[in-house]
Amino acid sequence: MKPRSSVPRAVLSIGAVLLLVGAAYVAWMNSSLEVRTEPVRRGKAVNAVTGSVTVAAEFVATVRASVPGRITRTGLDVGSAVKAGDFLVQLDTVDLDLEIASTEEGLQTARRRVEVGSVTRIELENARVDLANLERAVTMGTASSIDLDRSRRNVKAIEQRLALETLANEATIAQLENALAVRRRQREKMTVTAPADGVITEVFARPGDLIGGESPIATLISTRRTVEAKISEENFSGVRIGQRASVRFLGYGDERFGAQVSKLLPTADAATQRYVAFLEVDVPAERLLPGLTGEVSIVVGERVQALIFPRRALFDGKVYVVRDGRVELRPVRTGFVSLNEVEALDGLAEGERVVVESLDRMRAGDRVRQAGSAP
Repeated sequence: MKPRSSVPRAVLSIGAVLLLVGAAYVAWMNSSLEVRTEPVRRGKAVNAVTGSVTVAAEFVATVRASVPGRITRTGLDVGSAVKAGDFLVQLDTVDLDLEIASTEEGLQTARRRVEVGSVTRIELENARVDLANLERAVTMGTASSIDLDRSRRNVKAIEQRLALETLANEATIAQLENALAVRRRQREKMTVTAPADGVITEVFARPGDLIGGESPIATLISTRRTVEAKISEENFSGVRIGQRASVRFLGYGDERFGAQVSKLLPTADAATQRYVAFLEVDVPAERLLPGLTGEVSIVVGERVQALIFPRRALFDGKVYVVRDGRVELRPVRTGFVSLNEVEALDGLAEGERVVVESLDRMRAGDRVRQAGSAP
């Protein structure tokens, strides 16, 4: 009788071991939590002050007519973009044009009258000739001194009359010139133009409407924007003009835009005790829509070659560190904190991996497997 071969028994043994390993792996997979981790690494630690951000139009202007009148035509259209000086509204100028023409004619007549010359001036020249002749006659003894005095008084009277006539002519011309300038200026005001670059959002007047002086005719929102960052009282002291910042708008998801602090207001909002910093944001103007909100991180300090880890791994001053397939809850002494990263001064070593998701689902000592790890 031949002895049984040991080969099938060895194969069976190996198969049993593989089955046990597979069962153990399945059991491990079912009992462990899949987590996402990121490494602790060396890099630039950034001390950043965070705050909320709001985009607003630089100003909202009510366009008004300076003078009363009837609207003859307009260039107003809700939603239309205008540049400073663009035509908006024209008021009826017919009556004013007639007044301007009449004033111009009167001014030309007054100037021609001066150019023609004064009869009084001719009378004065004749009186001076008579005075000179009389002075020679008195010297020769053929005329009396009484006649000479009378002639001198006559010349003086004519000189005064000529001076008054000249002043009257100058005053008339000045008054007409001033009246003409006023009417021309009034006519200019009857053409209403855009005070600044902006977009028309409301229209209150149409052709044919009779409006009074200072009547609102449209609302214009400036195309220039202000980005206001509101920062808590305890963080505001480190903020300075010129500091770099990073801005994220809720309407644009996780997209981030570079920015710089341009202005600081010296007083806080009485209700919230939050200070305001104005930002210059590197973003196309058409994307800065009034009403956008978001968050800002203003860099107030930096350290190179620091140990840093993702900010989302930190909670209550602790992090979960993965070691040998289990999580370890470890306190961390932190340094600089930015919008996305935290500096570890103590408690972590370079290369260790910290859990960055599902922190509320685990406890210290739980078995975990890292997302994407091989069996």
